[in-house]
Amino acid sequence: MGEKTVAICTLGCKVNQYESAALAQSFKEKGYRIVDFKDLADIYIVNTCTVTHLGDRKSRQLIRRAARANPGALIVVTGCYAQIAPDEVGRIPGVNLVVGTRGRSKLVELVEAASKEREPLCLVSEFQAGEQFEEIAALPLDGRTRAFLKIQEGCTNFCTYCIVPHTRGPLRSRRPENVLRAAREIVAAGYREIVLTGIRTGAYGQDLDRDLSLAALLRALSEIPGLLRVRLSSIEPNDITLELVEVLAGLKNFCRHLHVPLQSGDDEILQKMGRRYTTCEYARLAEVLRDNLPGLGLTTDVIAGFPGESERNFENTVRYIERISFSGLHVFKFSPRRGTPAAGFADQIKPGIKEQRSRRLIESGKKLAARFAGSLVGQELDVLVEQRAGEEGSLYEGLTGNYVKVLFPGREELRGKVVRLKMLESEGTTLKGFLCE
Repeated sequence: MGEKTVAICTLGCKVNQYESAALAQSFKEKGYRIVDFKDLADIYIVNTCTVTHLGDRKSRQLIRRAARANPGALIVVTGCYAQIAPDEVGRIPGVNLVVGTRGRSKLVELVEAASKEREPLCLVSEFQAGEQFEEIAALPLDGRTRAFLKIQEGCTNFCTYCIVPHTRGPLRSRRPENVLRAAREIVAAGYREIVLTGIRTGAYGQDLDRDLSLAALLRALSEIPGLLRVRLSSIEPNDITLELVEVLAGLKNFCRHLHVPLQSGDDEILQKMGRRYTTCEYARLAEVLRDNLPGLGLTTDVIAGFPGESERNFENTVRYIERISFSGLHVFKFSPRRGTPAAGFADQIKPGIKEQRSRRLIESGKKLAARFAGSLVGQELDVLVEQRAGEEGSLYEGLTGNYVKVLFPGREELRGKVVRLKMLESEGTTLKGFLCE
């Protein structure tokens, strides 16, 4: 019997990407070979997303594509869509195993059992009080220059539009000793930047100990030799404390970039969203962050077309985004999620209007990102070299601490290293520079 092959396809957020990489490593350690999802495989794993209806649709399309590619393959569906709609997923022809957002530390064993039985199996259950963070033993090292490290799971904010608290459950933090051990292993494997990720990263430690916090974890991580850069994938405005700001300001290895979701620049819409802050409070937070973290790249999420969003509400958001002067935007069109309050709100916005507003916000985001990149011209910045830019030539691309892409003439031996570059010019949202030697 030959080597069994596994193909994994991932939809959605950085947490999903981390989990897929960890699952791939788990299968490798058990003797399986990982192949591209386009290739013929014995086992197909679809790690789904359900943040929008497009995530649901893409998930179903991928499942059907796998079933067509190899009708004899074992098809496994996991992730948020599988957690929230297991029966719906299980009815898709070809699906053999449905596992939600829990129990994935044993996915290899579950797959092997399902391979023998060949009867459709659904292993999705409700979240229970007192659950702990689920450790996936394998370290997801996928050959890239930055390593993602999941430190936390779950959210209890219950914003009116968001399905995630239902798909990911309550807050569960990874034990600090396990985070630090994984970080040391990542550094030993040659990585120089770690991106801390989670569903609500800023709530780290709240379920474990009163003295445990994200600030305390960052302090401990800063003492690991060889860890040159630490980055946060995202953090909620209400989770940014003065203690955290002070710690970030004092850490030499913290990347000067924060992604702090805004969602709307209008107080009426923020209240309907259940966001628990005002535009004045967010603006004050942005001011505090920039005062304490010079050169900060501040990016955000914005939702276009939330129910009841009038032209006035929308124009307030456009002006507010310009006022805060973000360095980048992630724009989402509102998508009603079954089971959330906002799905039943009156005054749902027509798709065409959502599309128009989304496009306008995206254009605003591009202009802001280009402006921020231009503001860095003339500076000397540390850049993590990620890859060659294109198939040929000597141009390489890297990432500044404040999350701007840089192109520069480099050498292969610099890949994965942090180098000092002088920023020569900007072209759109990209910088061009040269080595300071």
